[in-house]
Amino acid sequence: MRNPCVAHRGWSGRAPENTLAAIALAMEEKHLFWIEIDVQLSKDNIPVVIHDYTLSRTTNGMGEVKAYTAEQLQRLDAGEWFSDSYQGEHVPTLDQVLALTCGRCRLNVELKTDGRYPGLAHEVLKLIYQYGLQHDVVITSFYMPILQEVRKLSQEIAIGLIIDGWRDTLIDELKELRSDFLSLGYRQLHPDRLQQLKAASIRTMLWTLNDVRTIKKYAAMDPDIMICTNYPEKWREAIVPKKKS
Repeated sequence: MRNPCVAHRGWSGRAPENTLAAIALAMEEKHLFWIEIDVQLSKDNIPVVIHDYTLSRTTNGMGEVKAYTAEQLQRLDAGEWFSDSYQGEHVPTLDQVLALTCGRCRLNVELKTDGRYPGLAHEVLKLIYQYGLQHDVVITSFYMPILQEVRKLSQEIAIGLIIDGWRDTLIDELKELRSDFLSLGYRQLHPDRLQQLKAASIRTMLWTLNDVRTIKKYAAMDPDIMICTNYPEKWREAIVPKKKS
């Protein structure tokens, strides 16, 4: 399938983001083989799947994620904000997500940190290796130092920088990281930049494309571009060939 779909925080247009419900829903799409999730550390150093550093937007909790143990986080409701039908969804651990997805789809694991989580890379890699998924994930982050740490810990796991911008040194930085993956805000991709990335054998994922017209526009640039979206059904409409009646 051209232009692989990456379900952003699971199927987050139909279920509460970064929950097991959103991830399970994404796995029901037969053409979808990638899911993107965000990982932080709980107070007791357990990798947990949640985007914001604070709890109030997507749970009924208050304060920072890092102030709670994983057990305390799992007592929070992470679904009712989205819909009453998802009341009772919790903040999953990375362990739970890997158990659900292992052998069924690949993961883009974003490490959410600005330096506030010493040990995050180690704890995440420990779980990935425990499940034997070192060739089925890509580790991404906006924070370059943690990608450098991941590369020191593992020479085989794919890593990629997330960026919503461009600089002339970007490809050289990726090469120095021994990275062949870039997660790029879609408005930053122009044909000349795509040509540079292709010449350097860097695979590009664009985020976050949430309407059919935009998906079609950027997919037309190159069939290898990965499309990260909250709405896999719109990706399907844009990309998947219609069955002839």
